[in-house]
Amino acid sequence: NTILCNSYSTFFLMGFQGLDLHGWISVPFCSIYLTVILGNLTILHVIHTDATLHEPMYYFLAILALTDLGLCLSTLPTVLGIFWFDAREIGRSACFTQLYFIHTLSLVESSVLLSMSIDRYVAICNPLRYSTVLTPACIVKMGLSSVLRSALLILPLPFLLKRFQYCRSHVLAHAYCLHLEIMKLACSSIIVNHIYGLFVVACTVAVDSLLIFLSYALILRTVLSIASRQQRLRALNTCASHVCAVLLFYIPMIGLSLVHHFGEHLPRVVHLLTSYVYLLVPPLMNPIVYSIKTKQIRQRIIKKFQFVKSLRCFCKD
Repeated sequence: NTILCNSYSTFFLMGFQGLDLHGWISVPFCSIYLTVILGNLTILHVIHTDATLHEPMYYFLAILALTDLGLCLSTLPTVLGIFWFDAREIGRSACFTQLYFIHTLSLVESSVLLSMSIDRYVAICNPLRYSTVLTPACIVKMGLSSVLRSALLILPLPFLLKRFQYCRSHVLAHAYCLHLEIMKLACSSIIVNHIYGLFVVACTVAVDSLLIFLSYALILRTVLSIASRQQRLRALNTCASHVCAVLLFYIPMIGLSLVHHFGEHLPRVVHLLTSYVYLLVPPLMNPIVYSIKTKQIRQRIIKKFQFVKSLRCFCKD
């Protein structure tokens, strides 16, 4: 038994292997990754180069784009490695490092969405104090606290997994490493991991979602007290992009949680697709949503493309 336990020093990533989808699905996945990288880099470039966008709302959007970019890049090596090179084996250390970044950045995203809801709350409920409350120093502190909280809470997970020996199997259903899936392969009791995992979710995602809901309840109360219908709609319109981003993050997360806990009878492809939706849809859709719904971002992106187009025409002439 001990020899068998010690033999699993690597994990085997399944992904879509064995499914009819495997052959052609690499094309949409590569397209999605490329779109995520280009979309979030465009948002970051526009905010960085345009001085009129150096405001709290856009700083938080830049942090969200950086987080989405990091989340995308944390799964990119193994997902594309499987599709392009059929590289399915991953060492324990590499696997634990990957899951650390995936889970940390997921929690950072939740925290950034909370910061953005605070930004909307101050802008609508206390507009006169907006620039004095959300100063650059305050934004930096909020950003750093989001990263530190997530990084420190996830830090014990790789060490909790490292103490286990894996004798049941070394095959992982996904194309990347997740804590919940790896701990189920352990030979010994995983009760500590379960309890700590629930504690982390309660301290982060549960608290963040509750505070986001509370901030929007207060925003709605303030908006409904505004006499002018046009001003009410204008105030609500400034929140539309953020509401979409919140829904894009929490709905796939809830779906993934329900599939993991109650969907054991469901086909493997359903488990795979829900996990990919959770990890790839928010980074993919956030730049699109903010480009469409936020007038200032949309105008700056169009302006950039027009400039590039005119530059090409000039070069040809």
